[in-house]
Amino acid sequence: MTTFTVNGRTHQPEGPSEMPLLWYLRDLAGLTGTKYGCGLGICGSCTVLVDGQAARACLLHVGELEGRAITTIEGLSADGMHPVQLAWRALNVAQCGYCQTGQIMQAAALLAATPKPTDAEIDAAMSGNLCRCGTYPRIRAAIKLAAEGGEA
Repeated sequence: MTTFTVNGRTHQPEGPSEMPLLWYLRDLAGLTGTKYGCGLGICGSCTVLVDGQAARACLLHVGELEGRAITTIEGLSADGMHPVQLAWRALNVAQCGYCQTGQIMQAAALLAATPKPTDAEIDAAMSGNLCRCGTYPRIRAAIKLAAEGGEA
């Protein structure tokens, strides 16, 4: 049986080891903040952190996660006060909002690895996260705001 942590809590999923992490999180763990988008790993809606690195939950199988630490949007900050979340709210980034949890998780991973990213670094890191509403300028501005440690 595979054992891993999700948001600091130990999980031992029962069932097939090839179950996608996305379905485990949503259907069995009750963590519905991680969204299903394409199921192919190209839209980024299901982005979570695995050992601090952005990863697509639709492409990971629970059997591959032995000993790993998964963080979902629910675990990014217990009170919603992570700098990226604060910046997102300050700049009203979300429009329809569907992709935003994946965007936020990708941005959090970027800032953990590169605390003061350039526009090019932001664009490169975020290029795999799609937004049908086209909020890309607000996403970039929010990442820059979070990097500065401020609120608008």
